[in-house]
Amino acid sequence: MKVYIETYGCAFAQAEGEMISGLLERNEFTITHSISDADVIVIVTCHVKETTEKKILYRIKKFGELYPGKALIVYGCLPQAYPEIVKENNPRASIVGNFFIRELPKIVSSVSKGNKIELIGKNKEVKLRLPRVKKNPVVGIIPIAEGCVGNCSYCSTKFSRGTIFSYPEEFIVKEAYDLIKNGCKEIYLTAQDTACYGIDIGTTLPDLIEKIISLPGDFSIRIGMMNPFTAKKILPKLLKVYESEKVYKFLHIPVQSGSDRILRKMNRNYTVSEFIDIVEKFREKFPFVQIWTDIIVGFPGETEEDFKMSIELIEKIKPDWVNVSRFSSRPGTKAAKMKQLPTSIKKERSREISKVVKSVVEEVNKKWIGWEGRILINEKGKGNWVGRNFAYKPVVVESEKNLLGKFVKVRIAQTKNILFGEILDN
Repeated sequence: MKVYIETYGCAFAQAEGEMISGLLERNEFTITHSISDADVIVIVTCHVKETTEKKILYRIKKFGELYPGKALIVYGCLPQAYPEIVKENNPRASIVGNFFIRELPKIVSSVSKGNKIELIGKNKEVKLRLPRVKKNPVVGIIPIAEGCVGNCSYCSTKFSRGTIFSYPEEFIVKEAYDLIKNGCKEIYLTAQDTACYGIDIGTTLPDLIEKIISLPGDFSIRIGMMNPFTAKKILPKLLKVYESEKVYKFLHIPVQSGSDRILRKMNRNYTVSEFIDIVEKFREKFPFVQIWTDIIVGFPGETEEDFKMSIELIEKIKPDWVNVSRFSSRPGTKAAKMKQLPTSIKKERSREISKVVKSVVEEVNKKWIGWEGRILINEKGKGNWVGRNFAYKPVVVESEKNLLGKFVKVRIAQTKNILFGEILDN
């Protein structure tokens, strides 16, 4: 039996997609990249942003129209949080929440026989030590926890992922060991908030990282997104483990707004000055650390003054990248009940701040011109290769050779919103 899998969303969802493929192959299903050849279609979903949700719902509806004879399973966060929306767009679809990944082989077998499944609910399921079909042989994505300790007024992730559930350290370390043994050179630790890892099991993210660092092999750890509220609590130990050559000097820490008033409305539990303090302490210790952050524009009640504070914050801290999102209300959240700003204002603010981000990123990248060092080629580009240096900065290089998984020495020759390198050895 042939199964087609389509995955949307964060690194956690991407890892789930790999695990679903692995589970199905282990149970003698064939994974196909052709929808027309498939007997069963599985969509791994996300619902954090309205734009992504709309794209997924469009696909769900179209699958029903174009392939009425094929069984469709909608898995993951979207059906877990909003099952009725899925049913409205495709009443024939089976829906499976993101706490039942191990049940997928049985479910695929059942729906292929004409049965319709609805499996929604919450349980504690450690999504590790499962077979995988990896999309990238160089990068090993490891979920370390599910859920978070926050309660942001705009976020619907809690509806699907729940409160913090940290996976056992020994499972994570063993997963990392196996991935490295099988050729992975980049270990990507992911969670809804990596900084709150361990709070429920008596350990911390730095403790976990220390154990992974001790593993043999030539690899680097990419630490996923951290909430400033939880990161500030482990900051000294976090800075210490970042000293390791096996940890990318990369920090993704979403601030969301430059206004303390808006942060309070968002229920983010930190101030702008606390966010700045984290960034400055990282830069004091690691001058070339790469900083990513996120900004939401057009949050309910955001004034022009609040918006200008976000722009001023970007110009002050000069991050390497900013994910800019126009606020979109998610059903069931506190922010959805607040008075919304006009779409035209949100669009204009998004355009304005995106111009500032583009200018800042180009300015920041100029400091890398002339830098020489080793990069790991971890991605095939369009007619080129993309590698990452010690700060996880993407570097584009040209070569007719297959460089995937190779370490090469480069010199940064030019920059714009990305770095372009010349290979010094191969």
